[in-house]
Amino acid sequence: MPRGDKSAYTDKQELKADHIAAGYEQRGVPEKEAERRAWATVNKDDGGGKKSGSGRGKHTGHPAAHKGGRKGGAAAAARPKADRSAAAKKGWETRRRNKTH
Repeated sequence: MPRGDKSAYTDKQELKADHIAAGYEQRGVPEKEAERRAWATVNKDDGGGKKSGSGRGKHTGHPAAHKGGRKGGAAAAARPKADRSAAAKKGWETRRRNKTH
Protein backbone atom coordinates (compact mmCIF):
# COMPACT_ATOMS: atom_id res chain seq x y z
CA MET A 1 0.00 0.00 0.00
CA PRO A 2 1.51 3.40 -0.95
CA ARG A 3 2.19 5.96 1.75
CA GLY A 4 -0.84 8.19 2.32
CA ASP A 5 -3.31 5.58 1.05
CA LYS A 6 -6.41 5.75 3.25
CA SER A 7 -8.19 2.65 1.92
CA ALA A 8 -7.48 0.65 5.09
CA TYR A 9 -9.34 3.11 7.32
CA THR A 10 -12.96 2.57 8.33
CA ASP A 11 -15.69 5.13 7.72
CA LYS A 12 -15.70 5.87 11.44
CA GLN A 13 -11.96 6.59 11.41
CA GLU A 14 -12.33 8.89 8.38
CA LEU A 15 -15.18 10.78 10.07
CA LYS A 16 -13.09 11.09 13.22
CA ALA A 17 -10.18 12.53 11.20
CA ASP A 18 -12.53 15.00 9.47
CA HIS A 19 -13.86 16.24 12.80
CA ILE A 20 -10.39 16.62 14.29
CA ALA A 21 -9.14 18.48 11.19
CA ALA A 22 -12.16 20.81 11.29
CA GLY A 23 -11.34 21.67 14.91
CA TYR A 24 -7.75 22.52 14.01
CA GLU A 25 -8.86 24.64 11.05
CA GLN A 26 -11.24 26.60 13.30
CA ARG A 27 -8.23 27.46 15.45
CA GLY A 28 -6.31 28.80 12.45
CA VAL A 29 -4.12 25.82 11.51
CA PRO A 30 -3.54 25.56 7.72
CA GLU A 31 -5.63 22.90 5.97
CA LYS A 32 -2.77 20.52 5.07
CA GLU A 33 -1.27 20.71 8.57
CA ALA A 34 -4.71 20.16 10.13
CA GLU A 35 -5.20 17.08 7.95
CA ARG A 36 -1.75 15.73 8.90
CA ARG A 37 -2.40 16.22 12.62
CA ALA A 38 -5.86 14.67 12.35
CA TRP A 39 -4.56 11.45 10.76
CA ALA A 40 -1.70 11.32 13.27
CA THR A 41 -4.28 11.49 16.06
CA VAL A 42 -6.39 8.73 14.48
CA ASN A 43 -3.27 6.57 14.13
CA LYS A 44 -2.35 7.20 17.76
CA ASP A 45 -5.85 6.33 18.94
CA ASP A 46 -6.52 3.31 16.74
CA GLY A 47 -3.08 2.08 15.70
CA GLY A 48 -3.69 2.70 11.99
CA GLY A 49 -6.30 1.42 9.55
CA LYS A 50 -8.72 -1.22 10.81
CA LYS A 51 -10.01 -2.80 7.58
CA SER A 52 -7.37 -5.56 7.38
CA GLY A 53 -9.73 -8.18 8.81
CA SER A 54 -8.27 -9.50 12.05
CA GLY A 55 -8.58 -7.46 15.20
CA ARG A 56 -11.32 -5.18 13.95
CA GLY A 57 -13.47 -3.68 16.68
CA LYS A 58 -10.79 -4.01 19.36
CA HIS A 59 -10.98 -1.32 22.05
CA THR A 60 -7.96 1.02 21.88
CA GLY A 61 -8.44 3.19 24.95
CA HIS A 62 -8.21 6.42 22.90
CA PRO A 63 -4.88 7.67 24.30
CA ALA A 64 -4.96 10.99 22.44
CA ALA A 65 -8.32 11.86 23.97
CA HIS A 66 -6.91 11.44 27.48
CA LYS A 67 -4.24 14.08 26.98
CA GLY A 68 -6.44 17.12 27.57
CA GLY A 69 -6.66 16.96 31.34
CA ARG A 70 -2.89 16.86 31.78
CA LYS A 71 -2.23 19.91 29.62
CA GLY A 72 -4.17 22.41 31.72
CA GLY A 73 -2.84 23.94 34.91
CA ALA A 74 0.87 23.51 34.19
CA ALA A 75 1.51 27.26 34.02
CA ALA A 76 -0.27 27.91 37.31
CA ALA A 77 1.53 25.03 39.01
CA ALA A 78 4.90 26.47 37.97
CA ARG A 79 4.19 29.77 39.76
CA PRO A 80 5.21 30.23 43.41
CA LYS A 81 2.59 29.48 46.06
CA ALA A 82 2.54 33.12 47.18
CA ASP A 83 1.63 34.29 43.66
CA ARG A 84 -1.17 31.73 43.37
CA SER A 85 -2.47 32.67 46.82
CA ALA A 86 -2.45 36.38 45.93
CA ALA A 87 -4.32 35.69 42.69
CA ALA A 88 -6.92 33.64 44.56
CA LYS A 89 -7.45 36.43 47.11
CA LYS A 90 -7.75 39.02 44.35
CA GLY A 91 -10.32 36.87 42.52
CA TRP A 92 -12.30 36.37 45.69
CA GLU A 93 -12.35 40.11 46.40
CA THR A 94 -13.52 40.82 42.85
CA ARG A 95 -16.33 38.24 43.08
CA ARG A 96 -17.37 39.56 46.50
CA ARG A 97 -17.39 43.15 45.26
CA ASN A 98 -19.32 42.39 42.07
CA LYS A 99 -21.90 39.96 43.43
CA THR A 100 -25.53 40.89 42.91
CA HIS A 101 -27.95 40.95 45.80
